[in-house]
Amino acid sequence: MSGRASKVHKKRMSRSQRAGLIFPVSRCYRYMKATILKKRVSVAAPVYCTAVLEYLCAELMELAGNAARDNKKHRITPRHILLAIANDEELHRLLKGVTISQGGVLPHIPEVLLYKRSQWGKLKGASSSSSSSQKTIPASPRPAVSKGKSPKKAAKKPLPKKKAAPKKKKKAVQKDDDGSSGADTEEEMDDTTPSSGSVTVLSEKTLDNGQKLTVLQGDIAKVKCDAVIHPTNSSCSLAGLVGRSLRAVGGAKLEKECTTVASQTSISVTEAAMSGAGNLPCSHVIHVHSPNWSTDKGVDELKKTVENALQLAEDKDLESLAFPSIASGSNNFPKQVAAQTILRTLKGYFSSSVDSSINQIFFVLYDMESIGVYTTELVRMDSY
Repeated sequence: MSGRASKVHKKRMSRSQRAGLIFPVSRCYRYMKATILKKRVSVAAPVYCTAVLEYLCAELMELAGNAARDNKKHRITPRHILLAIANDEELHRLLKGVTISQGGVLPHIPEVLLYKRSQWGKLKGASSSSSSSQKTIPASPRPAVSKGKSPKKAAKKPLPKKKAAPKKKKKAVQKDDDGSSGADTEEEMDDTTPSSGSVTVLSEKTLDNGQKLTVLQGDIAKVKCDAVIHPTNSSCSLAGLVGRSLRAVGGAKLEKECTTVASQTSISVTEAAMSGAGNLPCSHVIHVHSPNWSTDKGVDELKKTVENALQLAEDKDLESLAFPSIASGSNNFPKQVAAQTILRTLKGYFSSSVDSSINQIFFVLYDMESIGVYTTELVRMDSY
């Protein structure tokens, strides 16, 4: 017998198996070697490239699956992939110039154009009515043509100047939006709050008890609802981003309401107080003292803040509320942490209170980062 041990034949392992990946590393290596003009491609380069591609595809498929589930579909289509890319800020930035076949089109119309379009529609309506009056008026004085001077008088009879009053109303409306005057009537305020022109609906979700959560893009001061949530400090200051937007539309009346609330009570952290809305299209403003991220109990305090605001709204039998991204501004809360905390609090609150008077929550946002975070977390809300 020979003293040699029998050789154990091991199975060959591919590069993908050694790296723990599903995507083929060798194919990526061949593509890199064919496209890169340098002399040498390192051994680790295709492994890292394949791992990144596999991670991106897994993330994209997860978001597309959530979009398909929200649309009550059992199969992922190119439209769901397009929605997943549009709702995620990083994927949207990475795949900005990519066209997905059969994915459809996402409408993106700036607010300024939509608002001007509504104005031009009113102007066209006024001009068409005036033009129709101009056509009908000269038809009546035809029997007086034989006198000679009557046609000139008939030509002067159309009255387009008397219908110049709507232009004065529009100037007053512009002053209202700038916040320079706050003494106009409620009828003029209805013209300054076009819900379709200034606010865009991005996504919506319905909870088990029937409450609707809607993500909007636009100005929170122009949303028609029962109450607007205003993150502030103990003195109900309007110096924040949301406060300045509310003051621009609410005017001096809103400032007086805030000073009266601050003189009556001092709002501590997580507490809420209600005041009038001034010239805002809503009926109430709920002032909440939002917590700071630097504290150890920041997440718990933000949860209590949202609960107190909801409880105060239920005490007044309110039905619709408009939320900004609370505590993610000057209070330095990470936007994803703030969104997750607020959505979890809302889900737990509405699941425990069956007879809640609140049936609509608006999340009114303006920057793309907050919009991407809230739309993504709204899709993942079932996993909370």
